[in-house]
Amino acid sequence: MKVVLFCGGYGMRMRNGTSDDVPKPMAMVGPRPLIWHVMRYYAHFGHREFILCLGYGAHHIKDYFLHYEETTSNDFVLRGGRTELLSTDIADWTITFAQTGIESPIGERLRRVRHHLDGDEMFLANYADVLSDAPLPEMVDQFARRDAGASMMVVPPQSSFHCVDLGEDGLVGGITAVSDMPLWENGGYFVLRQEVFDHIPEGGDLVADGCAQLAKRGRLSAYQHRGFWKPTDTVKERAALDTAYARGERPWAVWERDAAGVGA
Repeated sequence: MKVVLFCGGYGMRMRNGTSDDVPKPMAMVGPRPLIWHVMRYYAHFGHREFILCLGYGAHHIKDYFLHYEETTSNDFVLRGGRTELLSTDIADWTITFAQTGIESPIGERLRRVRHHLDGDEMFLANYADVLSDAPLPEMVDQFARRDAGASMMVVPPQSSFHCVDLGEDGLVGGITAVSDMPLWENGGYFVLRQEVFDHIPEGGDLVADGCAQLAKRGRLSAYQHRGFWKPTDTVKERAALDTAYARGERPWAVWERDAAGVGA
């Protein structure tokens, strides 16, 4: 299936300064940017046709792939001054670079690349800045069996805060960690059918408009994932992933795990 990646937002919480125009998906985790890790995840499961919804800082993403260095993450032999790759990352990828506007909401970005989907009944979508070890084939199979127009992966709340049960007398009746509450968050991994376009107006949002309308009609499915899932909304979160990568702790790199024969 084709994979639509939303990578055109400002990512203000990741800004290092007013002159920094690098989009959030290009923030580095190890030797590669976030968007590469997300794409490598999908490619591992056989989904190698990507549609990049570009906007802010689009030239950074274009330049990265136009001048991609395979030797950064692959073994090679240098023979007679020529490089012989022993493996490749993106040789079998097809990447469509589509400018979808600087200010466009995610739903509008999706609308603007609809013609690149070739009318495919089902396709995948992702925010391009969230890493996970979710079992994608299981997620897709579950959705394919259900009569729904869209599916979103949901995860337990990630907040470290606590909720307070406050009585009218001002006394606290109980304290509960947000992560222990029976709540689920949007995890940013979507499996969609063409039906979703019927519910996204011009300038609309994928979740607030498309998914919300499908939910009202009983047409929205959810895949519950309790495994590894990490967003990169802030510099601190990105730095934590980078540190984990350096320590060899990268559960989102399912391609490495499966290549080593480690259990699923």
